[in-house]
Amino acid sequence: MGTSSTQTKIRLHDAIVGILYLLSVILAYTINIQWLYMAGAVAILQIISPVTKFCPVYFILNKIMPDSEPIQNGK
Repeated sequence: MGTSSTQTKIRLHDAIVGILYLLSVILAYTINIQWLYMAGAVAILQIISPVTKFCPVYFILNKIMPDSEPIQNGK
């Protein structure tokens, strides 16, 4: 069974957000502790996105994958 394009979009979103968190921690450990602000910004966006119904990652994925159902496009 193949996955639908909506499921693929959700998995891509989770992967992108996870990579941002991991990258932030790695950069904070190796370069400068202030890279943790990036993890904080991603966390804040994840907390407010259900309320605002807007997620920057889904905004980009909705544009890249027009054949799938729009997710959190502000409606």
